[in-house]
Amino acid sequence: MSLEFKPDWEETKERYRAFWAHEYFGRCALAVTAPRDDAPDEPPPARPTTPYQRWTDLDYAAASNSWAMCRTFYGGEAFPVWTIGYPGHTAIPAFLGCRTELDFETGWWHPIVLGEGLEEVLELRVDHAGEWWRFTLKALERAVRESAGRCIPSIGAFGGCGDTLAALRGTDRLLYDVIDRPEEVVAAEAYLMEMWCEVYEEFYYIVREVSEGSTSWFGFWSPGKTYAAQNDFSYMISPKMFRELFLPTIERQTQYLDHTVYHVDGIGAFAHVSELCELPRLQAIQILPGAGKPSPLHFMETLKMVQKAGKNLQISLSPEELEPALAQLSARGLFVTTFCTTESEARELLKNAERWSIADR
Repeated sequence: MSLEFKPDWEETKERYRAFWAHEYFGRCALAVTAPRDDAPDEPPPARPTTPYQRWTDLDYAAASNSWAMCRTFYGGEAFPVWTIGYPGHTAIPAFLGCRTELDFETGWWHPIVLGEGLEEVLELRVDHAGEWWRFTLKALERAVRESAGRCIPSIGAFGGCGDTLAALRGTDRLLYDVIDRPEEVVAAEAYLMEMWCEVYEEFYYIVREVSEGSTSWFGFWSPGKTYAAQNDFSYMISPKMFRELFLPTIERQTQYLDHTVYHVDGIGAFAHVSELCELPRLQAIQILPGAGKPSPLHFMETLKMVQKAGKNLQISLSPEELEPALAQLSARGLFVTTFCTTESEARELLKNAERWSIADR
């Protein structure tokens, strides 16, 4: 089927299938967005007056999504995603009882596991009667209704390895825990990942039909279950500690999902890339240097490590960097995300990507 805001959706799905299979389809995967030439000249919907309303008013979310989508050209592997945003109120820490504080741009959790050890984590349960769980189901159901025939609903951003535990415990306490009680960290992580799989299963049941699979906060589509695994806490620990305490949980996540991309966020986390490359069911790795850091192309050794391991590679570049990137990297399994200032520039970049791409280097 075609989508209102993505007429070539059928062809795009086939390219995603090829990407996940590490097959070459004539160019690198390229998700390029730009302002549409025929964008209507209308102001955005008025933002609610409080942070709580800003993140919970589903009528506002619907109006904001529609306003943005009808003004955006989605080229190549880019496609429209319906979302209410990801400040943390629809995530596992909130479902487990962490007080979730919101402002207009983001949100944060207040830790609840404040004792000496981590045994308390194993007693936590998702509060299915809680405000944020009920709201999340309502938001997903609204996303499905709004998306039908128009776009793809996001399954959300609800946590993952290491970071959920850091939210429950507090990052500073968890830094002591990984030294003082590593066995408890491993047990807590295993418990939380099984919970994560159960949450995903329930959310997937809601979105799967309209999504014809799924997408998440990361913006990759899969004909099955997909999500971006991550562990931002890993920025602060050694590769040995990462391998022993957290890698088994990430592997469990890849075993549950059909297609997984790992979000390596920040140059401090690059030390774990070689460990991640060993996971047999991890299909793709994103290399993201982080805010204020040089382009991913400054870390060519890390990029080539991912490709040499046979993994797909995702990077975000400026349009001007695409040609030099393709002169150094294999187009097979390479996924580039970029933004152009005009629709015609985006269309030209897609044509050039075919000329510049070489399947294997």
